[in-house]
Amino acid sequence: MSNYETKTNVPANLNELKKSINRTSSWRERLDAVEELGQWKSRETIELLKHSMAGDSVYKVQEAAYHKLQALGEKVTMPERKNGEQIKGTKKILLRIKKSLPKNHSYEEFKEKVKKMRLDLYDTYEGEKGIDFDKWLEDIWSTLPTR
Repeated sequence: MSNYETKTNVPANLNELKKSINRTSSWRERLDAVEELGQWKSRETIELLKHSMAGDSVYKVQEAAYHKLQALGEKVTMPERKNGEQIKGTKKILLRIKKSLPKNHSYEEFKEKVKKMRLDLYDTYEGEKGIDFDKWLEDIWSTLPTR
């Protein structure tokens, strides 16, 4: 017998929340979905929160899912923060983007192109780096070869 409440105790917008929790281009939308799912205790909501806690690319979202699961009475372990690249091949991706721009492009042009071409990458690192995001991206941009 399950210790979860009835299966009908799910938010009316569960399908939208499932989409939101998997939206790679918006860590804020995923965080909002975690917050809302954490108000409901059912098999579906707990599974979605566990998925988010274990696999989200932004640690803030993993951490929020962990706290919501704890509040729902689940026995969970705090996920470890990943060190290194959040997205495999980040530097190669950024190098390709830089090489696709004119030789004397500005950092702002580079930043805009990253956002346009790889919103998933942009969003993940923005969520992870917080206020240090611009400095991090500009530092990488300035060290990448031009051609």
